[in-house]
Amino acid sequence: MRAIKKWPLLASNNREMTMVEVTLLGVAQDGARPQAGCIQPCCSGLTAEDTMYPVSLGIVDDEGEGHLIEASRYLGEQFRIWGAPSLESLWLTHAHFGHVDGLGLFGKETMASRDIDLHVSDEMFHLIEETPQWAIMLKQGVFRDSVFQNGQHIYINGQLSITPIKVPHRDELSDMHAFLICGPKKRLLFLPDHDSWQQTLEFHHQPDIRSWLSYLQVDIALLDGTFWSMDELGGRSQEHVPHPPVKQTLQMLGERKVGDPEIIFIHLNHTNPLYDESSPAYEEVISNGWQVGVQGQTFIL
Repeated sequence: MRAIKKWPLLASNNREMTMVEVTLLGVAQDGARPQAGCIQPCCSGLTAEDTMYPVSLGIVDDEGEGHLIEASRYLGEQFRIWGAPSLESLWLTHAHFGHVDGLGLFGKETMASRDIDLHVSDEMFHLIEETPQWAIMLKQGVFRDSVFQNGQHIYINGQLSITPIKVPHRDELSDMHAFLICGPKKRLLFLPDHDSWQQTLEFHHQPDIRSWLSYLQVDIALLDGTFWSMDELGGRSQEHVPHPPVKQTLQMLGERKVGDPEIIFIHLNHTNPLYDESSPAYEEVISNGWQVGVQGQTFIL
């Protein structure tokens, strides 16, 4: 099989190459929707339009090069949503299942990619080195490793830069970094996972959510919306599946005010009522001036 690195831009692509474009390639938690093994109503009778992939972002910089955040097992479907531009780099937030289980698809058995810049934390890189099916791709030249540091501004092509921001999250495999993605006009925060607002805000020495987002000068925030409430956990405590419930985030934020960034909830568990636009939960998010992520939506930065 001939080794390739790039996929051509689709002929119908009409992206504004003078800007940075970000596409939301999935809105689901790691298990996707429907989730394997789920026989509850939330996963029954779903149409193709109801199928949701794990969270991922496709970024096209102002020179037309592509940058992917997260590598899910649904890469084929997500590349079709995105249009699969020339892929220059891959960025990973952390090592949990739905964020990394598509790494092997870049190898010679599938895409046979070459020389993709792999941006990961030091802890994540050590895990890759110690995992045989991933380490071999480094040896074969599928990836070129680039270890980042918390808070490091990494300038990509043109006017695109990405800054990793460490946040507390289950670290049994690696640490966790959100990404601040900056274009010439706007800044977008990608925060699909963290344990709790209390820990995250204390870690960054900020009194509340608004203060932190203002400090980061965020225009658009894609936030962890895994669960609407802890009632979805079926008897498990938040300690077992730590994510701040959307209901709690709304209580902390209240209604959107003049000058607030756009806040969009992503990484939705298959049980989350926010998938249902007729639900009281969805109405509460919208009535407060916030949003729920839509698979395939784009942001111009």
